[in-house]
Amino acid sequence: MGIVSQLSIIPLLCAATVFCQYEDYDFENDYDEESDHQHPYYFNPNTQAEVPRFPFPVECARECFCPPAFPLSMYCDHRKLKTIPNIPGHVQQLYLQNNDIEAVPAGPFTNVTFLREINLNHNKIKFHMIDQGVFAKLSNLVQLHLQHNELEEFPFPLPSSLERLLLGFNKISRLAGNALEGLPNITMLDLCNNLLDDSVLKGKPFSNMKNLMQLNLCNNKLQTMPPDLPSSLMYLSLENNSISYIPENYFHRLPKIIALRMSRNNLQNIPRNTFNLPNLLELNLGHNKLKDVFYIPRSLQHLYIEDNDIETINVTLMCPTIDPLNINQLTYIRVDQNKLTIPISTYAFFCFPHIRTIYYGEQKVNVSKSTQLRIPVFRRFLTPEEYQEAEDDHETHDHETEEDQEAEGNYFHPYFQ
Repeated sequence: MGIVSQLSIIPLLCAATVFCQYEDYDFENDYDEESDHQHPYYFNPNTQAEVPRFPFPVECARECFCPPAFPLSMYCDHRKLKTIPNIPGHVQQLYLQNNDIEAVPAGPFTNVTFLREINLNHNKIKFHMIDQGVFAKLSNLVQLHLQHNELEEFPFPLPSSLERLLLGFNKISRLAGNALEGLPNITMLDLCNNLLDDSVLKGKPFSNMKNLMQLNLCNNKLQTMPPDLPSSLMYLSLENNSISYIPENYFHRLPKIIALRMSRNNLQNIPRNTFNLPNLLELNLGHNKLKDVFYIPRSLQHLYIEDNDIETINVTLMCPTIDPLNINQLTYIRVDQNKLTIPISTYAFFCFPHIRTIYYGEQKVNVSKSTQLRIPVFRRFLTPEEYQEAEDDHETHDHETEEDQEAEGNYFHPYFQ
């Protein structure tokens, strides 16, 4: 019996050993290693300012939360704060979004040395309530988020270290002549949903921003294209303005443009070679007043020209020549809510051999009613997953007749032999 009792103790000892192994295992270190690969897209860990090591627990404002797993961050968001708490000197990321903050005084930032990101989105901050130079003194600041506030003017001065500045959803109607000076590192500037008009841009405020890659000016009051944009620009957003024309050689100085979005403007005519750009991948001109198509660069992959006044698609204008050694990359065209009565000529499939989808949808044949082409969507070369995704995107089943569905089933599909 004694032997049996001793044997029964062995499983308990094994279990205790396993438990002790987990007790000694440092989960936090493992989590930190994994998090190195999961930084948000806008945060570059390789450019972090050097911060001396400090023992836990780290200092934290009593109104906020400083998680031990992220000792360089202080979370003060969604706390109904009306003032900015004092910021410990070691903090690099400061999150103050979704509060009732009205002012940005210099006091809380007195001892801050390493701050790299500030998020003040969704507050009630006005320009005149920002202390002079409070941001400019933050020599390591890379990102500043001030969206959804009550700014009437562009906040300046700002530190030369700044790379991303988000000012969307404010009331900015003024831009001082020197507001954007001394910002050589800005790569992304968001000014969407403000009150900017042509007079604000007459001083060519963006011309010296040599590293600017993305400029968002959507939902403003612009009537003409912004002047003298830097040649570094890759993404330009001008949706929801009142722009009526594009100067013929406007994009000659912007050869790096990858995506151009100009939907919901007043464009009527596009000079033929306006978009002869070597790197353009996405072009959105939907919801304008276009009557004709235009030249399509060989690099373009997605074209959106829905809700215009186009009656016919002249493929020869879009593709004047076919070069077997340099074929067009266009894969998707959206042409619904135009005035088409017949599908696009099959010549398009010689010019654009990579075409996968042409979305016709409903057409505005006359004022009293819209009509639907017999082939609402043309699709080819789709995997089953891509086909289903296209179905979900356009919800065409709600409008298609049985004949239309049967026609779609007969489209060439290389994966079904």
